Amino acid sequence: MVATQKDSREEVIQAWYMDDSDEDQSLLHHKEPKEFVSLDQLAELGVLSWRLDADNYETDEELKKIREEHGYSYMVCYFDVRDRNERWIRVWVKKGGMIVLPAGIYHRFTFDTNYYIKVLAMRLFIGDPVWTPYNRPHDHLPAREEYLKAFVHKETGDHAVNAAA
Repeated sequence: MVATQKDSREEVIQAWYMDDSDEDQSLLHHKEPKEFVSLDQLAELGVLSWRLDADNYETDEELKKIREEHGYSYMVCYFDVRDRNERWIRVWVKKGGMIVLPAGIYHRFTFDTNYYIKVLAMRLFIGDPVWTPYNRPHDHLPAREEYLKAFVHKETGDHAVNAAA
């Protein structure tokens, strides 16, 4: 029997489908039964993830490499992202976890029940930082159109297919 090595990112990043409750968004909002989302499933939505040295982020070579490879020239505990079927996924990022959301994905930032972030939270940008919130729907914006093309509607042969189908 071959033992599989556990992905160390799973210790600092967890994700699950949220229930449909309108209760306080700082609550965990697990569905019953709980429905977890793997890091591979997040990657299919364009959400990249790493485990970094949070205590030494200023000199972390992995963070430097990520910034260089992705062109981030500027540097937030929970993030929620929408999947291809418009369902919310809660992504819980603990100390040492790092996620990158692709431009154009519908998302929101939420505190936990303590309403406090003790760990460093940063936002990385390509080019000059822009922090302009757009409420849904804004599918006509260039970043959203590119996201839909890259992660939701995949081209196969002569016709487009919805990747969620």
